[in-house]
Amino acid sequence: MNRQQGSNDAKNTAVTVIGLGPMGRAMVRTLLAAGHPVTVWNRTPGRADGVVADGAALAATPAEAVEASGLVILSLTDYRAMYDILGDATASLAGRTLVNLSSDTPDRSREAAAWAEGHGATFVTGGVMVPPPMVGTEASHVYYSGRTRPPESHLATLALLGAPRPLGEDPGLAQLMYQAQLTVFLTTLSGLMQATAMLGAAGVKAEHALPELLASTAGVGDILTSGDESPGSAIDAGEHPGELSTVTMMGATTDHIVETSTSLGLDLALPLAVQAHYRQAIGNGHGGDNWTRIIDGIREPGTIAR
Repeated sequence: MNRQQGSNDAKNTAVTVIGLGPMGRAMVRTLLAAGHPVTVWNRTPGRADGVVADGAALAATPAEAVEASGLVILSLTDYRAMYDILGDATASLAGRTLVNLSSDTPDRSREAAAWAEGHGATFVTGGVMVPPPMVGTEASHVYYSGRTRPPESHLATLALLGAPRPLGEDPGLAQLMYQAQLTVFLTTLSGLMQATAMLGAAGVKAEHALPELLASTAGVGDILTSGDESPGSAIDAGEHPGELSTVTMMGATTDHIVETSTSLGLDLALPLAVQAHYRQAIGNGHGGDNWTRIIDGIREPGTIAR
């Protein structure tokens, strides 16, 4: 769906945003720019000043915020905050669509869905996969899941925040995808800082090191798909051919990284964690397989891989 078309079709749809951290404020401004009346509430009222100046209405209580709109978006620290904030506003939830874009676990998302649905609300779990400055841009996308499909007008409104990527009826699935994506992202960030520290020990400044390292991260996708546009299909089939790279070869590299980090006096938590994956696969007799074989030890830690 074209996002501009969505904003034209549903521009009069009122929206409430609860939680005004950087992400919440970015969503409010995106919705205001598309012509939506937006009501906001935040536990620290001063955080609303900027978006109120931009045209949002500040509710005095969470109940007032919920009652202002049929579509209520939550952008909070975690799901616990949802109960804390809406605990006294449950009578106002019936008939409304509650979209929780906060971060937490899949199990807590499922519990939250049951709680909200018990109070008559349609509950949608979501995960915004861009930082605040990119909300509402063509680069933005948002994963959603939930047992009940929201009204079309709400879907058009949500599409303004980023291209919707629905994952099905399990309320925990969008949160699981969000956490999986953050696993890749945060591990990459730690790897970048580990590598920057390694180079820094030799006097290479971060301003020179990071461009080189970032170029490497940008090429990882091309490396993984070289010769195979769908590398995950072999993993699904339990196949780990080692023609191009083996667990033993990659494991030797992890040994060198640990030794280098040790000699430089750096923290070893990340290098040792990566090394452990390869050592377990080698110990299970899979040294000649492709590096993807390490997934066995991740799936069943401490067990003999099959």
